[in-house]
Amino acid sequence: MSLCEHCIKGALHEGTASGKWEKIGGIDSYVATPTGDYAKDKIVLLLPDIFGPQLINSQLLADGFAENGFKTVIPDFLNGDPVPPVGLTYSPDFDLAGWFAKHTQAETRPPLDKVINALKEQGVTTFGATGYCFGPRYVFDLAFENIIKVAVVAHPSLLKIPDDLEKYRSTSKAPLLINSCEFDSQFPIEAQAQADEILGGGRFAPGYKRNFYPGCTHGFAVRGDLSDPKVKAGKEGAFKETVEWFIKYL
Repeated sequence: MSLCEHCIKGALHEGTASGKWEKIGGIDSYVATPTGDYAKDKIVLLLPDIFGPQLINSQLLADGFAENGFKTVIPDFLNGDPVPPVGLTYSPDFDLAGWFAKHTQAETRPPLDKVINALKEQGVTTFGATGYCFGPRYVFDLAFENIIKVAVVAHPSLLKIPDDLEKYRSTSKAPLLINSCEFDSQFPIEAQAQADEILGGGRFAPGYKRNFYPGCTHGFAVRGDLSDPKVKAGKEGAFKETVEWFIKYL
């Protein structure tokens, strides 16, 4: 598995989370609920990076989606074992490969499915999903199975290119938005071009769009250093585009 230092580094964002923790299908989940009226049969699943729903950055993103009218759930599909943030500074001493070996699909997909099934029992009929870094692998898988109606990914990791893009075109019905960036070894410029070639130009009928944020690095949409004007613009742009994608398609 090819990993990069930016998979385990970034900046902590300031703010106070307004959501709350709930057990959904027996799985701890961070839930951000709109204060006004909203569609009770729709949920946005926010599938986070390796720092899990415990990271304030992800919680603030969920709160932001709720402020725009979408009840948002971050399932703890990492089973209470996220990578410890430690200030989000890359530590070569941390055994990232060992962590991944304990967080395969066999360990992480079942809790996600439990949350989805429990939400269905509560009356949810329509799901959108947005994933960051580690999360997009699951967004793609849910889209392959047409469990979700709308898909968004930001600086995805763990995708097989071009195989997953071709499978997406042939099996999914979920409009796909990709928020990509200039410096990303996990989803580099070449992969971005392949995505456009396979899904763009009307070749994916449900809908496809890719945004490109210059000066931004892998992780920018959730862990970007907001003191950098380009990164701040990229993070805010990716959030705005994601909200607009959900408004259009969810």
